[in-house]
Amino acid sequence: MSSRANPKVAVLMGGPSAEREVSLSTGRECAAALRDEGFEVHEVDAGRDLASVLTSLSPDVCFNALHGRWGEDGCVQGLLEWLGIPYTHSGVLASALAMDKERTKDVYRRHGLPVVDSVLAARDEVKERHVMAPPYVVKPFNEGSSVGVYLVSEGANDPPQLSDDMPETVMVEAFAPGRELTTTVVGDRALCVTDILTDGWYDYDAKYKPGGSRHVLPAAVPDEITAACLDYAVRAHNALGCKGVSRTDFRWDESKGLAGLILLETNTQPGMTPTSLTPEQAAHTGMSFGALCRWIVEDASCHR
Repeated sequence: MSSRANPKVAVLMGGPSAEREVSLSTGRECAAALRDEGFEVHEVDAGRDLASVLTSLSPDVCFNALHGRWGEDGCVQGLLEWLGIPYTHSGVLASALAMDKERTKDVYRRHGLPVVDSVLAARDEVKERHVMAPPYVVKPFNEGSSVGVYLVSEGANDPPQLSDDMPETVMVEAFAPGRELTTTVVGDRALCVTDILTDGWYDYDAKYKPGGSRHVLPAAVPDEITAACLDYAVRAHNALGCKGVSRTDFRWDESKGLAGLILLETNTQPGMTPTSLTPEQAAHTGMSFGALCRWIVEDASCHR
């Protein structure tokens, strides 16, 4: 990043993905915090003209507040490296790996991290028959924020009737019962464990609507589970090659103890909205929202 007293930061937000609205919220919050920290901030709604916009703007660093495909999967990261602009969060390979849920699980397995069984299957086949015994979950293998998730309950007679806007290939994953836990990694340090409480499935509304979920931190879980979450989150971050900030999500079946803890996925660009988990965990460890945003910017580089 530039050593100028007042570095110019372009906050990339919006974009064309299914998570556009979440990204806009993240971007606005981060832009406001960075202004308060003394940066010159420009909010950029990422469109097809992004390369020309950034060439004209000539920022010292891009704060990547995009979520979902194109912004979180290595595409915009490659563009920024091509343009020679330092950027935040993970690089091309780590972003692409973490966005592909099946390849993420392959990396987890190779590094001894626990996961449940899953397969990739054609959307039409999943609509016609159970490709694994219920209960299971069907979701896009390359989206986030619980976009397009179907839960097939135990004993279900009929396969799920997926909507036509689901991708042609989907992930079918054995349902992991238990509590929803998550841990943020900043640099090389895991912050804490949050227990996410909802009335039902932790879906898009539960994540982003006020009152949709309740976050308990630090999670009231045994020390063994806390230690495992912190360890697994750092190991997942490193195994995928993540940079900056990441957040790894878990399911924990407390009836099985440590054997009941499994990894679901790693988010390379965790949400930074008013209801988001990463800012809450940072605050719990004494890092304000502004300080977190500043750290992310100061960590930026061109080759991640």
